[in-house]
Parts: sequence; structure tokens; C-alpha cells
Amino acid sequence: MTAEEFVRQLDDENQKLLGRLAPDATLKPEVEGDLTVVNLLKVALKNEIEATEIAARWLVATDDVEVKLALARQVGDEAKHYRLVADRLGALGFAATTFDPLAKGYGPLFQYLDTLKTTVERVAAGQFTREAIAIVKNRQFIEFCVQAGDRETAALYRDVIEPDERHHHELGRRLLLRFATTPEAQAAAARAARKTLELAEELQRAALATAGVHHAPGC
Repeated sequence: MTAEEFVRQLDDENQKLLGRLAPDATLKPEVEGDLTVVNLLKVALKNEIEATEIAARWLVATDDVEVKLALARQVGDEAKHYRLVADRLGALGFAATTFDPLAKGYGPLFQYLDTLKTTVERVAAGQFTREAIAIVKNRQFIEFCVQAGDRETAALYRDVIEPDERHHHELGRRLLLRFATTPEAQAAAARAARKTLELAEELQRAALATAGVHHAPGC
């Protein structure tokens, strides 16, 4: 199939699987235990620092200038998000400087992304799929913040962070159109996208089962 047909098909498949991460019922949060905006923003800090670092690692591993520039844009955005979330935590009474988001190491999704060696796999898994996940999770988090009465945090995600994530996703789309041009490349991209979604789903189930955590923002 052509690259255009492949990207359209991959997007359709991703959207179907993303439905499992965001069934309509979860958009009406039922807070259980110590589920607060502050604690969810701590999760966001880890997501943002991991997103910053994986994009930086990939940036220095490629010789393609267009890919370098796309990843450089993402590195800057994710680092900006980290600072904005840290500042918001400070406004909510939590000093982010006292918190190490990587104290327990990198998460399984980061570790998987770090194993990917080709540009088409990295773009499919990282910018195209992971950022699509982030859009869904951020939408849930915005709704959670509104329900919790925290309109400032909701506005931060709605007006600043989510638009950036949409841009990253579109960068991924454009790069896939360039790189996913052969059956082999398309198969590798599809595998990477599926694995990314599978890991995201596993992590969500684990977070919900062990800590009652849902609506955690993406990156």
C-alpha cells in the first residue's frame, strides 16, 4: 500500500485501541483514595522528563536533518511542559524541586522506546502513537481538573500542553509519510505502534489496580 494508505490505516487502528484507554465512563471521574491534582501532576513530571530524554536520545542518533529538527522541537516542548507542571505544583503548594520523578527508574514504555533502532519505528511509536495516547490522557485529565475545581491546571493543559502534543503527533504523521514507504518499513512501524499501545494499556491497568490512579496526564 502507499504511505498515505498505510498512515491512514495505522491511525484508524490506533484510534480503535485508544478507545480502551478512554472509555466514555472514565470521563466522569470517581475519585478513590488519595487521587488529587497534585499527585497526578507528579505522574506528569515523570512522563514529561521521559519524553524529553527519549526524544533527545533519538535526536543525536539520527543523521537526517528533518528528523533532528522535529525531535529538537519535541525536546524543547517536553522540557517546557516539565517546567510549567513544576511551576503549577509550586502554586498548589508542592515544591517540585524536592521530588525526583526518576527515583524509581525509567518506566517500561521508555525502556521499550529506547530499544527502537530505526527512524520509522521511532516515529510510529513515539511521535505518532505515544503522542496520540497523550492527547487522550490529557483530555481525561482536563475533565478531572474541571470536576475538581482546578480550572487553572485545566487551562494549562487545554491551552498549552495539548496543542503541543497535537503538533508532535502531526510531525509524526508527516515523517511516517516519508519513511513508511515499503512493506518492511510499514510492518516495523505497525509493530512498534501496537507495542506502544499495549504497554500503555498495561501501565494503566497496573496503576488503577495498585494505586487507584486514573486520569493521569500524558506527555
